Amino acid sequence: MKHDIVIVGGGAAGIGTAASLLKRQKNLDILIIEPAEQHYYQPGWTMVGGGIFNPSQTVREMAKVMPAGVTWKKDAVATFEPEQNAVTLISGDRVSYDMLVVAPGLKLDWEAVSGLKESLGQYGITSNYRYDLAPYTWKLVQELTSGIALFTQPTMPIKCAGAPQKAMYLSCDHWYKNGVINDIKVEYHNAMGALFGVADYVPALMEYIEKYNAELCFFEMLVGVDGSNKTAVFEKTTDSGTERIEKQFDMLHVCPPQTAPDFIRESPLAAADGWVDVDPFTMRHVRFDNIYSLGDVASTANAKTAAAVRKQAPLVAANMLQQMAGQEPDHKYDGYGSCPLTVERGKIVLAEFGYDGKLLPTFPKWFIDGLRPTKMAWALKESILPGVYWNGLLKGNEWLAKPKL
Repeated sequence: MKHDIVIVGGGAAGIGTAASLLKRQKNLDILIIEPAEQHYYQPGWTMVGGGIFNPSQTVREMAKVMPAGVTWKKDAVATFEPEQNAVTLISGDRVSYDMLVVAPGLKLDWEAVSGLKESLGQYGITSNYRYDLAPYTWKLVQELTSGIALFTQPTMPIKCAGAPQKAMYLSCDHWYKNGVINDIKVEYHNAMGALFGVADYVPALMEYIEKYNAELCFFEMLVGVDGSNKTAVFEKTTDSGTERIEKQFDMLHVCPPQTAPDFIRESPLAAADGWVDVDPFTMRHVRFDNIYSLGDVASTANAKTAAAVRKQAPLVAANMLQQMAGQEPDHKYDGYGSCPLTVERGKIVLAEFGYDGKLLPTFPKWFIDGLRPTKMAWALKESILPGVYWNGLLKGNEWLAKPKL
């Protein structure tokens, strides 16, 4: 098989790029390789875990979100042959291309935490990082009236770095409004050394940490779970080394460690850290000029969020078409990412930032002050952003996402 453009991955990044390409040039021959039959709006899972969204609001059939004019091959890539401009598939088929887009997302490494995979969905152990478990999070929150609730975050990078604490805030908000927050000991175990990577947003978040009387446990990485005994094992890093700590729990919300998928890490496209090795501004591969990558799998230092993809997909499309026309791609990505931090039901701290933590607010401060919790940011998250995803990003409508020269 031979196609002008082959896209690996039918998630937000892959479909968004295909849609943006076709908006610019309708006659392109594009193949998307994606094994899944369902497409998920993953930013909605935090809201499912907080009892705001129904799970069905976050899923659609893959066939219904594929852009018209694209060929979808329900398969997965096994290996890359960049020197031959080809990929081999799990089925054994071989597909060649003129241009390749690599956007398969990342790997949630549940097995990196001993005992976790077999304990998920029972013993009070949950995660909003899985479609089937987010409803269990809300069930646990409603049932817990006293005891110990632990929330964990691994080392970076992870998709949506704010998601682990979003789960904590929405849970605490429910307990606070139901008058049981003082009977629940809340701990946030973060393998990193700060509550949030961009310091400007920390003061607003700390107000809620204090409101909910949550204990911050920095440099503590979840390494093991004993579900039947409701025990979590953490590895704490100190100046003198590491020590193992055991914690009892009644509810445990886990954000798993995350890596590039195995077939990416073992490929010639990978950088030393396993992610696809791209220029952080053009999103083009540093060694193979006809390969681009975006989304969670790219080596760029931006926050791995759907908001980042919303800016990256049009930029990659524009740069690819420039290159196909014999020009040098000159649209530049500024590292934009967004994390709507759901600090309580009805208010959000809308964190928007780019490379090096530079603040990149979309709206004027009088409309949405991103450094403060606002009702307007909540309305954006609850009512507007799902439509921007389904009808904007996935359909090539580049609302507030035009690529910059």
